[in-house]
Amino acid sequence: MSLPNCPKCNSEYVYEDGILLVCPECAYEWDPNQAAEAEEGLVVLDSNGTRLADGDSVTIVKNLKVKGAPKDLKQGTRVKNIRLVEGDHNIDCKIDGFGAMKLKSEFVKKA
Repeated sequence: MSLPNCPKCNSEYVYEDGILLVCPECAYEWDPNQAAEAEEGLVVLDSNGTRLADGDSVTIVKNLKVKGAPKDLKQGTRVKNIRLVEGDHNIDCKIDGFGAMKLKSEFVKKA
């Protein structure tokens, strides 16, 4: 059985250490069982723990102050057709009457 290459540096010199796989070149350690789950794609959960996907509609769960904007985003504002992205603000969307926005998934719930 051959071991997979390192997901960080793509090194082929990976070895097993108990249940973990270890890369000697970059010192990255990972569980091969969790790596298979991570390959499913970006996993983003809303404030209730429901998994979100591209194209979903969400509702904002609390008033959000927006820096540089004359008004806040109100609780209950519905956002359609979200796009999931990597990073701290992991929802990219366009809010009617407001414009393009990046939101944190912890402040929305799936509609």
